[in-house]
Amino acid sequence: MESHKDLKVWQESMDLVVEIYKQTKLFLKEELYALTSQMKRSAVSIPSNIAEGAGRKGTAEFCRFLYIALGSASELETQVELAYRLNFINNMNDLASRMRFIKNMLSKLIKSLENKSSNV
Repeated sequence: MESHKDLKVWQESMDLVVEIYKQTKLFLKEELYALTSQMKRSAVSIPSNIAEGAGRKGTAEFCRFLYIALGSASELETQVELAYRLNFINNMNDLASRMRFIKNMLSKLIKSLENKSSNV
């Protein structure tokens, strides 16, 4: 891997950030500093932590940041569910599917890295 930008999980999570920004643009204005802000921060945290971890030295540090990205993805899942229950989002199927896909890729990357480092 030459750059974190080569990682499919980083690319997918960047696309998710764009979609979250589009979706939250439609939320009520009084949600601007509440749920909207939280969702944007959680979404941005996913590719940001992937990038930061990839830029660190060593597999253990990379895995630590991937776990943080995974936590942010879980946090975003909860926030999207809440937005749906509050009728801010009409259909969450696409977002839910994207988040599951990203969490699955993160989990597999973590497992692969951890297995690789334990075999060294």
